[in-house]
Amino acid sequence: LQLVESGGGLVQPGGSLRLSCAASGFTLDDYNVRWFRQGPGKGREGVSCIMTGEDYTIYSDSVKGRFTISRDTSKNMVYLQMNDLKPEDTAVYYCKADLRNKPDYWGQGTQVTVSS
Repeated sequence: LQLVESGGGLVQPGGSLRLSCAASGFTLDDYNVRWFRQGPGKGREGVSCIMTGEDYTIYSDSVKGRFTISRDTSKNMVYLQMNDLKPEDTAVYYCKADLRNKPDYWGQGTQVTVSS
């Protein structure tokens, strides 16, 4: 049972990336899925969440209007589309799957660097 993030990389300010969070061994659609990030010298910050069931989405103020979280049920994946990236978005991005009374699952993280 694991989560694996991918899609990070180096991008110029104003550019876009799409992060993927792939689950194996369990059905991601049954879980809330959250994206966190941790920038250099900073604490972990919640970025976005998509809730199970109604797929209600939540965004931090710092990314609202630029990032979009979505599910692909057929691929057992969750995506984080990141547009208009800024240097302050530079961080390691992690996905987490959680559900009440179930263990949490974390991915290993993917590095996003926004720099010219």
